[in-house]
Amino acid sequence: MKTILKSCTAMTAVLSFATQTIAAEPLKELGPGEGALSIVAWAGYIERGETDPAYDWVSKFEEETGCKVSVKTAATSDEMVALMNEGGFDLVTASGDASLRLVAGKRVQPINTALIPSWSTIDERLQNAPWHTVDGVHYGTPYVWGANVLMYNTDAFKGEAPKSWNVVFEEMTLPDGKSNAGRVQAYDGPIYVADAALYLMTHKPELGIKDPYELNEDQYKAALDLLRGQRKLVGRYWHDAMIQIDDFKNEGVVASGSWPFQVNLMKAEGAKIESTFPEEGVTGWADTTMLHVDSEHPNCAYMWMEHSLAPKVQGDVSAWFGTVPSVPAACKGNELFTDEGCTTNGYDDFEKISFWRTPTSKCESQSECVPYHRWVSDYIGVIGGR
Repeated sequence: MKTILKSCTAMTAVLSFATQTIAAEPLKELGPGEGALSIVAWAGYIERGETDPAYDWVSKFEEETGCKVSVKTAATSDEMVALMNEGGFDLVTASGDASLRLVAGKRVQPINTALIPSWSTIDERLQNAPWHTVDGVHYGTPYVWGANVLMYNTDAFKGEAPKSWNVVFEEMTLPDGKSNAGRVQAYDGPIYVADAALYLMTHKPELGIKDPYELNEDQYKAALDLLRGQRKLVGRYWHDAMIQIDDFKNEGVVASGSWPFQVNLMKAEGAKIESTFPEEGVTGWADTTMLHVDSEHPNCAYMWMEHSLAPKVQGDVSAWFGTVPSVPAACKGNELFTDEGCTTNGYDDFEKISFWRTPTSKCESQSECVPYHRWVSDYIGVIGGR
């Protein structure tokens, strides 16, 4: 295995939060489609059957609306923010560590839920979620949600699931008799600081961390120290799902935080891979389809947001990526997802997940917290060995 530290980090400038967000006027009525729609999305979120013919929720939409869909895949939330800041896109499937930055930076516009007939079918836990709702105004449509699981090689762990995230944070001998040094990965994104903070909530309770996204200076320093120690173990910081899959297959990686997407793809190919929720808990993401403030195809965009809430689409996406639908009706009757899909993917674990959220200096759990721009610059330093 290549043990030289490899980082694919491409950090971008971060939009700072405004003290008050003034909502623009949302679309009043739906008109005819403009014939095109461009979406910035996570890998695997917008499928047209090219990878697997069974997974296609784009072709039918294009046939019914005349809106031709193009997709720009982004590997991190920071990349999504940068792309939306540049413009030229209609929609983005933004996670919670990007969505409020897009709102504060006035890169996305409020949505008129009356133009989305299926809005009422959305899980009540998500309809007014704080990562897309500001002062009672909705800035997007919930898509799907899930957890950052611990993915592991079953041979390396002798068939027993690791109970703790310590297998990626602390040097140790794994059940196969070999060190974990050079055989683990960490996520190549500053939001990963929250994973370190979540780990410390259990292992260093004296720090008093109540929320992994709300850290004072001492708590933040402890998280960075843990990450600097982890750097000695990490063979690669990953953000490309396919590259992580290749590393598990060919580069000897045996444990890492990951998405169910990678787990599902490798298991489907017969790889000796499983995933687990360690005892410390997990971070996760609840993604929102958000409309660019300068969208050139708003009618097609609204048509897509409605289409994205169809139980069939929700179930297919969740089966493909390993997510949980935002529409509970998708939990039953989908051949690909099966009636056990919601339970398997964590529908009942919503309260156990610390969903990604952009850290700000003004926080609820304590008087002042370290803001996200510090997370960005300091995590670059961690990866670079500083």
